[in-house]
Amino acid sequence: MRPTIDIEALGFDAGAHLLVKHGLQQIAPGQELDVTGSGAGWDGQLGAWCRSQGHPCELLAVDGRKVVRVTRGGASGGRWRAALHSGHADPRVDGAVATQAKPEWGLAARGATVEAGSPAMHFRLDQKEEVWAERAADLYAQAAAAQWDPETAIDWKADFTLPDMVEDAVVQVLTYMIENEVAALVVPARFLGQVHPHYREVQAVLAIQVADEARHIEVFTRRVRLKGREPGLSTAGGQSSLKTLLDEQDFSVAEFLLSVLGEGTFVSLLHFLHAYAPDPVTRQIARLAARDEARHVAFGMTHLAARLEREPAFRTRLANAVQSRNDALAASSGLNEEVFDSLILLAAGALTPGAIAAGYLRVQQLMVDMAEGRQSRLERLGFSKAEAQQLSALHTRNFM
Repeated sequence: MRPTIDIEALGFDAGAHLLVKHGLQQIAPGQELDVTGSGAGWDGQLGAWCRSQGHPCELLAVDGRKVVRVTRGGASGGRWRAALHSGHADPRVDGAVATQAKPEWGLAARGATVEAGSPAMHFRLDQKEEVWAERAADLYAQAAAAQWDPETAIDWKADFTLPDMVEDAVVQVLTYMIENEVAALVVPARFLGQVHPHYREVQAVLAIQVADEARHIEVFTRRVRLKGREPGLSTAGGQSSLKTLLDEQDFSVAEFLLSVLGEGTFVSLLHFLHAYAPDPVTRQIARLAARDEARHVAFGMTHLAARLEREPAFRTRLANAVQSRNDALAASSGLNEEVFDSLILLAAGALTPGAIAAGYLRVQQLMVDMAEGRQSRLERLGFSKAEAQQLSALHTRNFM
């Protein structure tokens, strides 16, 4: 029996289309639905609506009443004719994430049906191989769950007083770390607006990295000011090193230089500060920041591993980028003397010949740990041991 609905006196300017639409959803394309009504001009309104939606209809007389027989059209009817399909919301579904995202998809959610004629929006990073990382969604979920509040996660009221020389050393190291964290914020922020929204998981990871770095800058600055100090010295060499990161235009190369090499090295530095910081506040900050930075490194490694699996020759591009950066910074001084000396003093714990000797050895071991960490990550990306050693040695002396 043919289904029938009665819209009674409800007009199409008051929602009658919802009743008809629901009725049509209950039948298959090509099947028929009879509609009756009692309002003025309801049949003409229904006919206009059917034409706009791509559903054929005809006016009939059944038992002395007006009946409009509506045949459900195909999904491509009416305004949705030639609509675009944009993959699938779940990235685990085969074909869910397109190799290249279309400008016509614009800001639509991945998996949405996009009406033809929507404005084209051009994003520079619109190819999957340029940005994708299979673990992006998991890394974002981990990062979201691990967010911490600077006000409550750190005991800013901890009671401690350091000798002026030691407090100055803490301030100088954190001043250096602030400008490096600014670079680590600006680089993903710059690429964030260039990634096509189709790759939303990558957008989410970059956005939360920016939030992480903003929080690091906040807590480092707050620790600098905790005892009334102003930030310390910022050198031309350090700024030049960071400028090479900001100048890099390729997303994968930037991730390699910043996350895999730079932030990976910074994780070692933060662990060092957690071990040798002279006060509880600095130790707490270093522990929390290191946890965040480790996630940033994980994203860079995941992205690059996927790209190198598809494009092994890209390793040459990465190696050339390290060499070019080294050449560009050949005349710079690298890590400034004030930071190096401050690290020795913090690792020493006292201003005596024996303590300073021990502190110096600890900083030298830090350099070894940093180099070995870089080499290990490079080997995991498929570089040979000799290549990894060489590239690790070429990494900027400014750590980041």
